[in-house]
Amino acid sequence: MSAIAARARVGRARIGELTLARGLLLALVAAAALFVASELLSSFADLELAEGLYFFCVLAGLTVLTGLSGQISLGHGALMAVGAYGAALLIGEQHWALVPALAAATAITAVVGLLLGAAATRLRGPYLAGATLAFAVGLPALADKYSSTFGGENGLVVNPPNPPSGLGSSLPLERWEAWIAGAGAVIVLFTLHNLVRSGYGRAMRAVRDDEIAASLCGLRVARVQTLAFVVSAACAGLAGGLLTVVLQLASPGAFQLSLSLSLLTAIVLGGLGSLVGAAWGAAVLVLLPSWTRDIANSFSLSTKVSSNMPLAIYGLVLVVAMLAWPSGIQGGVRAGGARLRALVRSRRGG
Repeated sequence: MSAIAARARVGRARIGELTLARGLLLALVAAAALFVASELLSSFADLELAEGLYFFCVLAGLTVLTGLSGQISLGHGALMAVGAYGAALLIGEQHWALVPALAAATAITAVVGLLLGAAATRLRGPYLAGATLAFAVGLPALADKYSSTFGGENGLVVNPPNPPSGLGSSLPLERWEAWIAGAGAVIVLFTLHNLVRSGYGRAMRAVRDDEIAASLCGLRVARVQTLAFVVSAACAGLAGGLLTVVLQLASPGAFQLSLSLSLLTAIVLGGLGSLVGAAWGAAVLVLLPSWTRDIANSFSLSTKVSSNMPLAIYGLVLVVAMLAWPSGIQGGVRAGGARLRALVRSRRGG
Protein backbone atom coordinates (compact mmCIF):
# COMPACT_ATOMS: atom_id res chain seq x y z
CA MET A 1 0.00 0.00 0.00
CA SER A 2 2.90 2.36 0.76
CA ALA A 3 4.29 1.82 -2.76
CA ILE A 4 0.90 2.56 -4.29
CA ALA A 5 0.55 5.70 -2.17
CA ALA A 6 4.04 6.81 -3.19
CA ARG A 7 3.20 6.35 -6.88
CA ALA A 8 -0.03 8.31 -6.36
CA ARG A 9 1.91 11.16 -4.74
CA VAL A 10 4.41 11.20 -7.59
CA GLY A 11 1.56 11.22 -10.11
CA ARG A 12 -0.16 14.13 -8.36
CA ALA A 13 3.13 16.05 -8.24
CA ARG A 14 3.66 15.56 -11.98
CA ILE A 15 0.12 16.65 -12.73
CA GLY A 16 0.65 19.73 -10.56
CA GLU A 17 3.87 20.59 -12.37
CA LEU A 18 2.17 20.16 -15.75
CA THR A 19 -0.74 22.37 -14.65
CA LEU A 20 1.69 25.02 -13.41
CA ALA A 21 3.61 24.95 -16.69
CA ARG A 22 0.40 25.27 -18.70
CA GLY A 23 -0.76 28.13 -16.51
CA LEU A 24 2.57 29.92 -16.95
CA LEU A 25 2.43 29.45 -20.73
CA LEU A 26 -1.14 30.75 -20.80
CA ALA A 27 -0.14 33.81 -18.76
CA LEU A 28 2.81 34.56 -21.05
CA VAL A 29 0.66 34.24 -24.18
CA ALA A 30 -2.01 36.49 -22.66
CA ALA A 31 0.60 39.08 -21.63
CA ALA A 32 2.12 39.11 -25.12
CA ALA A 33 -1.31 39.44 -26.75
CA LEU A 34 -2.27 42.34 -24.47
CA PHE A 35 1.03 44.10 -25.13
CA VAL A 36 0.59 43.86 -28.91
CA ALA A 37 -3.05 44.96 -28.68
CA SER A 38 -2.16 48.01 -26.57
CA GLU A 39 0.48 49.04 -29.11
CA LEU A 40 -1.97 48.81 -32.00
CA LEU A 41 -4.94 50.51 -30.33
CA SER A 42 -5.66 54.22 -30.01
CA SER A 43 -5.47 56.01 -26.67
CA PHE A 44 -9.23 55.79 -26.17
CA ALA A 45 -9.24 52.09 -27.06
CA ASP A 46 -6.36 51.54 -24.62
CA LEU A 47 -8.50 53.11 -21.92
CA GLU A 48 -11.35 50.75 -22.82
CA LEU A 49 -8.89 47.85 -22.75
CA ALA A 50 -7.78 48.84 -19.25
CA GLU A 51 -11.42 49.01 -18.15
CA GLY A 52 -12.11 45.57 -19.58
CA LEU A 53 -9.04 44.14 -17.84
CA TYR A 54 -10.02 45.26 -14.35
CA PHE A 55 -13.54 44.00 -15.01
CA PHE A 56 -12.00 40.66 -16.00
CA CYS A 57 -10.28 40.48 -12.60
CA VAL A 58 -13.51 40.78 -10.63
CA LEU A 59 -15.53 38.61 -13.04
CA ALA A 60 -12.92 35.84 -12.97
CA GLY A 61 -13.10 35.73 -9.17
CA LEU A 62 -16.89 35.88 -9.19
CA THR A 63 -17.26 33.09 -11.75
CA VAL A 64 -15.03 30.87 -9.60
CA LEU A 65 -17.15 31.67 -6.55
CA THR A 66 -20.51 31.12 -8.25
CA GLY A 67 -19.72 28.63 -11.00
CA LEU A 68 -17.12 26.55 -9.18
CA SER A 69 -18.18 26.86 -5.56
CA GLY A 70 -21.92 27.40 -6.08
CA GLN A 71 -22.23 30.53 -3.91
CA ILE A 72 -24.22 33.52 -5.15
CA SER A 73 -22.90 36.97 -4.33
CA LEU A 74 -24.62 40.27 -5.04
CA GLY A 75 -21.99 42.23 -3.16
CA HIS A 76 -18.94 42.16 -5.40
CA GLY A 77 -19.43 45.78 -6.41
CA ALA A 78 -18.99 46.68 -2.73
CA LEU A 79 -15.87 44.48 -2.53
CA MET A 80 -14.50 46.44 -5.47
CA ALA A 81 -15.20 49.60 -3.47
CA VAL A 82 -13.13 48.27 -0.57
CA GLY A 83 -10.15 47.75 -2.88
CA ALA A 84 -10.70 51.07 -4.65
CA TYR A 85 -10.85 53.15 -1.47
CA GLY A 86 -8.00 51.18 0.07
CA ALA A 87 -5.77 51.93 -2.91
CA ALA A 88 -6.90 55.57 -3.03
CA LEU A 89 -6.11 56.14 0.64
CA LEU A 90 -2.73 54.43 0.44
CA ILE A 91 -1.67 56.13 -2.79
CA GLY A 92 -3.23 59.56 -2.29
CA GLU A 93 -2.99 60.01 1.49
CA GLN A 94 -0.11 57.77 2.57
CA HIS A 95 1.88 58.17 -0.67
CA TRP A 96 2.56 54.48 -1.10
CA ALA A 97 4.09 53.18 -4.29
CA LEU A 98 1.70 51.66 -6.81
CA VAL A 99 2.50 47.96 -6.45
CA PRO A 100 2.52 47.84 -2.61
CA ALA A 101 -0.70 49.87 -2.51
CA LEU A 102 -2.47 47.49 -4.89
CA ALA A 103 -1.17 44.48 -2.97
CA ALA A 104 -2.34 45.96 0.35
CA ALA A 105 -5.77 46.85 -1.10
CA THR A 106 -6.10 43.28 -2.35
CA ALA A 107 -5.14 41.90 1.06
CA ILE A 108 -7.58 44.21 2.88
CA THR A 109 -10.42 43.10 0.62
CA ALA A 110 -9.44 39.45 1.14
CA VAL A 111 -9.84 39.98 4.91
CA VAL A 112 -13.31 41.46 4.31
CA GLY A 113 -14.03 38.45 2.12
CA LEU A 114 -12.94 36.18 4.94
CA LEU A 115 -15.54 37.75 7.23
CA LEU A 116 -18.23 37.51 4.53
CA GLY A 117 -17.18 33.97 3.73
CA ALA A 118 -17.49 32.94 7.38
CA ALA A 119 -21.05 34.28 7.37
CA ALA A 120 -21.73 32.69 3.98
CA THR A 121 -21.04 29.21 5.32
CA ARG A 122 -24.19 29.56 7.47
CA LEU A 123 -26.41 30.84 4.65
CA ARG A 124 -27.72 29.23 1.48
CA GLY A 125 -29.38 30.31 -1.77
CA PRO A 126 -31.53 33.44 -1.48
CA TYR A 127 -30.41 34.05 2.12
CA LEU A 128 -26.78 34.33 1.02
CA ALA A 129 -27.78 36.53 -1.92
CA GLY A 130 -29.78 38.74 0.45
CA ALA A 131 -26.88 39.11 2.89
CA THR A 132 -24.43 40.11 0.16
CA LEU A 133 -27.09 42.41 -1.31
CA ALA A 134 -27.35 44.24 2.03
CA PHE A 135 -23.57 44.59 2.03
CA ALA A 136 -23.63 46.07 -1.47
CA VAL A 137 -26.35 48.56 -0.51
CA GLY A 138 -24.93 49.61 2.83
CA LEU A 139 -21.20 49.93 2.20
CA PRO A 140 -21.22 52.90 -0.24
CA ALA A 141 -23.16 54.92 2.36
CA LEU A 142 -20.03 54.95 4.55
CA ALA A 143 -18.48 57.46 2.14
CA ASP A 144 -21.13 60.01 3.17
CA LYS A 145 -21.05 59.15 6.86
CA TYR A 146 -17.25 59.52 7.06
CA SER A 147 -16.81 62.17 4.39
CA SER A 148 -13.64 63.55 5.98
CA THR A 149 -11.91 60.23 5.29
CA PHE A 150 -13.62 58.99 2.15
CA GLY A 151 -14.42 62.29 0.44
CA GLY A 152 -18.21 62.03 0.50
CA GLU A 153 -20.03 62.04 -2.83
CA ASN A 154 -16.99 63.51 -4.58
CA GLY A 155 -14.82 60.58 -3.55
CA LEU A 156 -11.03 60.46 -3.41
CA VAL A 157 -8.84 61.67 -6.26
CA VAL A 158 -5.39 60.21 -6.89
CA ASN A 159 -2.67 61.40 -9.22
CA PRO A 160 -2.30 59.48 -12.48
CA PRO A 161 0.42 56.82 -12.46
CA ASN A 162 3.54 58.19 -14.09
CA PRO A 163 5.27 55.81 -16.53
CA PRO A 164 8.86 54.94 -15.62
CA SER A 165 11.39 57.24 -17.25
CA GLY A 166 13.06 54.25 -18.89
CA LEU A 167 9.99 53.76 -21.10
CA GLY A 168 10.39 57.20 -22.63
CA SER A 169 8.46 60.41 -22.29
CA SER A 170 6.29 59.70 -25.34
CA LEU A 171 4.48 56.70 -23.80
CA PRO A 172 0.76 57.58 -23.60
CA LEU A 173 -0.73 57.49 -20.12
CA GLU A 174 -3.65 55.36 -21.37
CA ARG A 175 -1.28 52.69 -22.66
CA TRP A 176 0.62 52.64 -19.37
CA GLU A 177 -2.67 52.24 -17.51
CA ALA A 178 -3.60 49.38 -19.84
CA TRP A 179 -0.26 47.71 -19.04
CA ILE A 180 -0.88 48.08 -15.29
CA ALA A 181 -4.38 46.62 -15.57
CA GLY A 182 -3.02 43.92 -17.89
CA ALA A 183 -0.43 42.89 -15.32
CA GLY A 184 -3.18 42.50 -12.72
CA ALA A 185 -5.37 40.51 -15.12
CA VAL A 186 -2.50 38.17 -16.04
CA ILE A 187 -1.77 37.52 -12.35
CA VAL A 188 -5.45 36.72 -11.74
CA LEU A 189 -5.56 34.47 -14.83
CA PHE A 190 -2.47 32.53 -13.75
CA THR A 191 -3.64 32.15 -10.15
CA LEU A 192 -7.20 31.07 -10.92
CA HIS A 193 -6.17 28.79 -13.81
CA ASN A 194 -4.01 26.82 -11.41
CA LEU A 195 -6.56 26.98 -8.58
CA VAL A 196 -9.38 25.62 -10.75
CA ARG A 197 -7.26 22.61 -11.75
CA SER A 198 -5.82 21.97 -8.29
CA GLY A 199 -7.13 19.86 -5.44
CA TYR A 200 -8.81 22.97 -4.04
CA GLY A 201 -10.70 23.43 -7.31
CA ARG A 202 -11.87 19.83 -7.24
CA ALA A 203 -12.94 20.28 -3.62
CA MET A 204 -14.98 23.36 -4.57
CA ARG A 205 -16.75 21.46 -7.31
CA ALA A 206 -17.47 18.58 -4.94
CA VAL A 207 -18.96 20.95 -2.36
CA ARG A 208 -21.01 22.70 -5.05
CA ASP A 209 -22.46 19.42 -6.32
CA ASP A 210 -23.27 17.80 -2.97
CA GLU A 211 -22.22 19.21 0.40
CA ILE A 212 -23.23 16.09 2.33
CA ALA A 213 -21.30 13.74 0.04
CA ALA A 214 -18.28 16.06 0.13
CA SER A 215 -18.39 16.12 3.93
CA LEU A 216 -18.59 12.31 4.07
CA CYS A 217 -15.51 12.17 1.82
CA GLY A 218 -13.56 14.14 4.42
CA LEU A 219 -13.81 17.64 2.98
CA ARG A 220 -14.35 20.53 5.36
CA VAL A 221 -17.22 22.23 3.59
CA ALA A 222 -17.12 25.50 5.53
CA ARG A 223 -13.38 25.89 4.96
CA VAL A 224 -13.70 25.24 1.22
CA GLN A 225 -16.55 27.75 0.87
CA THR A 226 -14.69 30.38 2.89
CA LEU A 227 -11.57 29.91 0.77
CA ALA A 228 -13.63 30.47 -2.38
CA PHE A 229 -15.02 33.69 -0.94
CA VAL A 230 -11.57 34.94 0.09
CA VAL A 231 -10.08 34.27 -3.35
CA SER A 232 -13.03 35.91 -5.09
CA ALA A 233 -12.90 38.93 -2.77
CA ALA A 234 -9.16 39.36 -3.38
CA CYS A 235 -9.80 39.46 -7.13
CA ALA A 236 -12.53 42.06 -6.60
CA GLY A 237 -10.22 44.13 -4.39
CA LEU A 238 -7.49 44.10 -7.03
CA ALA A 239 -10.06 45.11 -9.64
CA GLY A 240 -11.19 48.02 -7.47
CA GLY A 241 -7.61 49.15 -6.94
CA LEU A 242 -6.95 49.01 -10.68
CA LEU A 243 -10.16 50.98 -11.29
CA THR A 244 -8.85 53.74 -9.01
CA VAL A 245 -5.52 53.79 -10.83
CA VAL A 246 -7.13 53.91 -14.28
CA LEU A 247 -9.84 56.48 -13.45
CA GLN A 248 -7.77 58.35 -10.80
CA LEU A 249 -10.92 58.41 -8.67
CA ALA A 250 -12.73 56.32 -6.08
CA SER A 251 -16.28 57.57 -5.56
CA PRO A 252 -19.45 55.91 -4.19
CA GLY A 253 -21.28 56.55 -7.45
CA ALA A 254 -19.08 53.99 -9.19
CA PHE A 255 -20.10 51.18 -6.84
CA GLN A 256 -23.86 51.29 -6.72
CA LEU A 257 -26.03 48.18 -6.52
CA SER A 258 -26.37 48.19 -10.31
CA LEU A 259 -22.67 47.35 -10.59
CA SER A 260 -23.03 44.20 -8.47
CA LEU A 261 -26.06 43.12 -10.50
CA SER A 262 -24.21 43.79 -13.76
CA LEU A 263 -21.24 41.72 -12.60
CA LEU A 264 -23.42 38.72 -11.78
CA THR A 265 -25.26 39.08 -15.08
CA ALA A 266 -21.98 39.30 -16.99
CA ILE A 267 -20.63 35.98 -15.72
CA VAL A 268 -23.91 34.28 -16.62
CA LEU A 269 -23.84 35.88 -20.06
CA GLY A 270 -20.19 35.03 -20.66
CA GLY A 271 -20.38 31.47 -19.36
CA LEU A 272 -20.66 30.54 -15.71
CA GLY A 273 -17.57 28.88 -14.24
CA SER A 274 -15.32 29.68 -17.20
CA LEU A 275 -12.37 32.10 -17.15
CA VAL A 276 -12.83 32.63 -20.88
CA GLY A 277 -16.47 33.36 -20.11
CA ALA A 278 -15.29 36.05 -17.69
CA ALA A 279 -13.37 37.64 -20.57
CA TRP A 280 -16.54 37.61 -22.71
CA GLY A 281 -18.48 39.18 -19.84
CA ALA A 282 -15.85 41.91 -19.40
CA ALA A 283 -16.00 42.71 -23.12
CA VAL A 284 -19.80 43.02 -22.92
CA LEU A 285 -19.62 45.32 -19.89
CA VAL A 286 -17.19 47.65 -21.66
CA LEU A 287 -18.31 47.61 -25.28
CA LEU A 288 -22.09 47.34 -25.09
CA PRO A 289 -22.69 50.71 -23.30
CA SER A 290 -20.42 52.58 -25.73
CA TRP A 291 -22.08 50.95 -28.74
CA THR A 292 -25.56 51.78 -27.48
CA ARG A 293 -24.54 55.39 -26.82
CA ASP A 294 -23.25 55.63 -30.38
CA ILE A 295 -26.53 54.22 -31.69
CA ALA A 296 -28.55 56.66 -29.58
CA ASN A 297 -26.46 59.60 -30.80
CA SER A 298 -26.73 58.53 -34.43
CA PHE A 299 -30.54 58.55 -34.20
CA SER A 300 -30.58 61.81 -32.17
CA LEU A 301 -32.62 60.26 -29.40
CA SER A 302 -33.66 62.25 -26.34
CA THR A 303 -31.52 62.28 -23.21
CA LYS A 304 -33.95 60.11 -21.24
CA VAL A 305 -34.08 57.48 -23.96
CA SER A 306 -30.34 57.46 -24.58
CA SER A 307 -29.54 57.20 -20.85
CA ASN A 308 -31.80 54.15 -20.43
CA MET A 309 -30.99 52.53 -23.76
CA PRO A 310 -27.78 50.76 -22.62
CA LEU A 311 -29.65 49.00 -19.80
CA ALA A 312 -32.51 47.99 -22.11
CA ILE A 313 -30.19 46.60 -24.78
CA TYR A 314 -28.12 44.86 -22.12
CA GLY A 315 -31.23 43.07 -20.91
CA LEU A 316 -32.25 42.21 -24.47
CA VAL A 317 -28.81 40.76 -25.22
CA LEU A 318 -28.99 38.71 -22.03
CA VAL A 319 -32.40 37.25 -22.94
CA VAL A 320 -31.36 36.44 -26.51
CA ALA A 321 -28.05 34.94 -25.40
CA MET A 322 -29.69 32.75 -22.77
CA LEU A 323 -32.22 31.48 -25.30
CA ALA A 324 -29.56 30.80 -27.92
CA TRP A 325 -26.78 29.64 -25.57
CA PRO A 326 -28.10 28.52 -22.16
CA SER A 327 -24.51 27.96 -20.99
CA GLY A 328 -23.42 31.46 -22.03
CA ILE A 329 -21.36 32.83 -24.89
CA GLN A 330 -18.44 30.52 -24.18
CA GLY A 331 -20.80 27.55 -24.09
CA GLY A 332 -22.11 28.61 -27.50
CA VAL A 333 -18.56 28.89 -28.84
CA ARG A 334 -17.74 25.40 -27.54
CA ALA A 335 -20.90 23.94 -29.07
CA GLY A 336 -20.16 25.62 -32.38
CA GLY A 337 -16.61 24.29 -32.33
CA ALA A 338 -17.83 20.78 -31.57
CA ARG A 339 -20.31 20.91 -34.47
CA LEU A 340 -17.59 22.22 -36.79
CA ARG A 341 -15.21 19.42 -35.81
CA ALA A 342 -17.97 16.85 -36.31
CA LEU A 343 -18.70 18.29 -39.75
CA VAL A 344 -15.02 18.15 -40.73
CA ARG A 345 -14.73 14.53 -39.56
CA SER A 346 -17.88 13.53 -41.44
CA ARG A 347 -16.58 15.08 -44.66
CA ARG A 348 -13.23 13.34 -44.27
CA GLY A 349 -15.00 10.06 -43.61
CA GLY A 350 -17.18 10.57 -46.67
